[in-house]
Amino acid sequence: MLPFEQSANHVVRGDPKLVSLKYFFTRKLLFVKEVHAVVLFPGGFGTLDEAFEVLTLVQTGKRDLMPIVFVDRPEGTYWSAWQKFIDSQLDDTGLISPEDMSLYKVTTSLDEAVQEILGFYTVYNSMRYVRGKLVIRLHAEPDDALMERLNAEFADICERGGITKVETHPFEADDAHLADLSRIAFRFDRRQIGRLRQMVDFLNRELRDKVERKM
Repeated sequence: MLPFEQSANHVVRGDPKLVSLKYFFTRKLLFVKEVHAVVLFPGGFGTLDEAFEVLTLVQTGKRDLMPIVFVDRPEGTYWSAWQKFIDSQLDDTGLISPEDMSLYKVTTSLDEAVQEILGFYTVYNSMRYVRGKLVIRLHAEPDDALMERLNAEFADICERGGITKVETHPFEADDAHLADLSRIAFRFDRRQIGRLRQMVDFLNRELRDKVERKM
């Protein structure tokens, strides 16, 4: 609640889901913890602060993967100029990995923004570490041929061993509503989060038709 800032926008103003927060800490905690996607539009220091905060938390694995979308008006240059800065000052200088730019999408299309969010959860559901392995829950089971391709394409992010199909582990009992989902697991190196996002995108592309046939 800032005395000289704008009030809630017309889309959410008066809606019972509108929450006003006194402290930036609680706002930012909710911003990254209790959401399934983040969409940012052009704004001031606060917008950029939240953008880099959520990117940092996802890139370092302190927050699970989720869609992060930067949306501008069709003729806008706000996020395209921001992207040029990322390219020249972070990527070209080696301060981030090229794969890190897979963690977000810049667009001027609302339809593309919506598809980025919905498409992310087409096959992928969630992830969880169980006894040192990263378990990825899926809405469709990869066949053996796809598992071979998965291991060939993403062997570099395995600390050791390979990517295998697994059953629901007893440690996941508190996620009982996810018990029937298919699962793959591997010992993730916990560093290449951008590559992990590319693997999720790969699974979404390859298994989308299988999920749609089940619906």
